[in-house]
Amino acid sequence: MRQMQERAYEMRGEQYLLIKSPPASGKSRALMFIALDKLENQGLKQAIVVVPEKSIGSSFNDEPLSKFGFWADWHVEPRWNLCNAPGGDDGKVGAVGRFLESSDQVLVCTHATFRFTVDKFGIEVFDDRLIAIDEFHHVSANPDNKLGAHLGALIARDKVHVVAMTGSYFRGDAEAVLSPEDESKFETVTYTYYEQLNGYEYLKTLDIGYYFYTGSYADEILSVLDPSEKTIVHIPNVNSRESTKDKHREVEHIIDALGDWQGTDPVTGFQLVKAPSGRVLRIADLVDDEPSKRDRVSAALKDPAQKNNRDHVDIIIALGMAKEGFDWIWCEHALTVGYRASLTEIVQIIGRATRDAKGKAKARFTNLIAEPDASEEAVTEAINDTLKAIAASLLMEQVLAPRFNFTPKTKASGPVEGFDYGPDGYNPDKENVGFDAETGQIQMEIKGLTVPKSDQAKRICSEDLNEVITAFVQDKQTIERGLFDEELVPEELTQVRMGKIVGRKFPELDAEDQEAVRQHAIAALNLTQKAKQVALAGFDADEKTSANTALIDGVRKYAMDVRELDIDLIDRINPFGEAYAILAESMNEDSLKQVAAVISAKKVRLTPEEARELAHRALRFKKERGRLPSITSPDAWEKKMAEGIAFLARMKQEAANG
Repeated sequence: MRQMQERAYEMRGEQYLLIKSPPASGKSRALMFIALDKLENQGLKQAIVVVPEKSIGSSFNDEPLSKFGFWADWHVEPRWNLCNAPGGDDGKVGAVGRFLESSDQVLVCTHATFRFTVDKFGIEVFDDRLIAIDEFHHVSANPDNKLGAHLGALIARDKVHVVAMTGSYFRGDAEAVLSPEDESKFETVTYTYYEQLNGYEYLKTLDIGYYFYTGSYADEILSVLDPSEKTIVHIPNVNSRESTKDKHREVEHIIDALGDWQGTDPVTGFQLVKAPSGRVLRIADLVDDEPSKRDRVSAALKDPAQKNNRDHVDIIIALGMAKEGFDWIWCEHALTVGYRASLTEIVQIIGRATRDAKGKAKARFTNLIAEPDASEEAVTEAINDTLKAIAASLLMEQVLAPRFNFTPKTKASGPVEGFDYGPDGYNPDKENVGFDAETGQIQMEIKGLTVPKSDQAKRICSEDLNEVITAFVQDKQTIERGLFDEELVPEELTQVRMGKIVGRKFPELDAEDQEAVRQHAIAALNLTQKAKQVALAGFDADEKTSANTALIDGVRKYAMDVRELDIDLIDRINPFGEAYAILAESMNEDSLKQVAAVISAKKVRLTPEEARELAHRALRFKKERGRLPSITSPDAWEKKMAEGIAFLARMKQEAANG
């Protein structure tokens, strides 16, 4: 077993298990190990594996696990892999019913088939069975999500086992995947992108970025598309600003830009294009709507005999395909034109480039985005796309970072076993940053840090900070102000907005635990951004660093420069400051000013809700310092809290005066 699979298998006895692990980390095989144990040793009757689309069903085909030392093989009777069965869901629902009455043990079907089966037969028929849900981010706690509603009913009945697997435990629409009550029942296995890359033999670095262009993207695509890199190009959705509304013509433009067309390979259907270098590129066009052509190209890409052939294809051009579940180990560059509305879709696209392969030391994701034009409507739409692209970039930087293990700095603090504190070792008189190379964790002491008390708050701080950060960076008002409000006091975001998001996301936590979650989340986000800033600025010539340790080195260097890191200092960092600096370098200056002007024009004054949150922070201030904040204070944050108190006082006075 791989490291992640070992970690998951150790938890095989749990009734509800959530595996959070990147694409290509081996989740499907981990499920096989766990399912076989549950069937053989835990008394379960059957295992039902549920995948979002038919193509992903192949991930659960027969595997001779005993050949590699496991005690059993994974086997699915052909008639019970319903992803391979012809016909629609109506017939497949009947097949699931027959499976439940049979003595066979494993069935694979789509999310849709499973939903319809529950609709027809109810939840009782699944008692004493394992339900394994792949790509778990398709589930939502929203009552309108049928899969989520069925899962909630199964958990409430409490007579099934559930293994949930996802590379992104968040949704693009910012809805919760599970209700807090259901989520608390799951034990979590987390395997990070950092651990995955660190454990690879070849691929060690993954770059995330965005590139702005003017005019037609097809005219500028070679600015970011390197023909020598194995690339998946996702052209824009036909309803997006970037689209010319003629997807076939866009593909032709890309092919023309790459070189001279030489014809079509009669076996694979790949387009053959001679690049200026003289090399003939093999390009797979998955945009073509003609079934016979697209099916031939799709089949050629899935040919198992070509899986390890690096020269089989060079560039894949797609629109709705080649995303979730698509496996091309040689992909070095995922290039997406136009913003995709869902952050989970972005994560899935990036996952296409994170497979390990010989000779592939580096991979990258680029989001190619149109700059705003003159019309107000287009500017507003462009701003939304830009903000979403930045949010996706910030999120992926967080996902790629090592895990943080924050502890409060006290007189009793000491070194943590297994952590490397650098050449000077642990020093109780200064800031201490340690790194565990095996787990990819950064240990950091922070003065004034609030410690979570409840088990749920501890779990969130340990396992789910990225989900909190996702909600924060997806909040439109938060990112607009963080990037373009020159009068911003950072604590308005780090304390008020993040505090509001945590309170809304975890209403069942008490105030102290909500504050602990807030502090841990903002510390993880801001320290990642500061580390990125240090890493991008470069290191002194005598400081040894490499691309895959630059973030750790950046955290260490930042912490050493600061010497004593406290939570108040972290709260004073604008989480979007570094993103703005990169944006200013990437975007035309006039366009950037235009965007800032549009956002400034619609700036919202203080709301009653924000004023109440400021007053709440003011009470914490009084508890710590023995006085209320002063409206005349030179400290911008203290003055802002005093403004919140004054705002509420005016509201109260106006209400009293009728």
